Amino acid sequence: MANMASKILKNERKPIPLATFAQDVARRKAVSGITDLPQNSGKRRTESKKALLKAVDAAGKSWSAK
Repeated sequence: MANMASKILKNERKPIPLATFAQDVARRKAVSGITDLPQNSGKRRTESKKALLKAVDAAGKSWSAK
């Protein structure tokens, strides 16, 4: 397998674990006072997205985080 690392970018930082990133996002959200972010209204959904959401709903699942 080929090495896909950038030959130009010299990033010395280590990757952030997802759990650590999630904690940081939660901390920033709490500090900012934002309690609920607006969601996309869905007025400009493509037919394929509408079909996907319909299939998710038919499976008894929810696409929304709420």
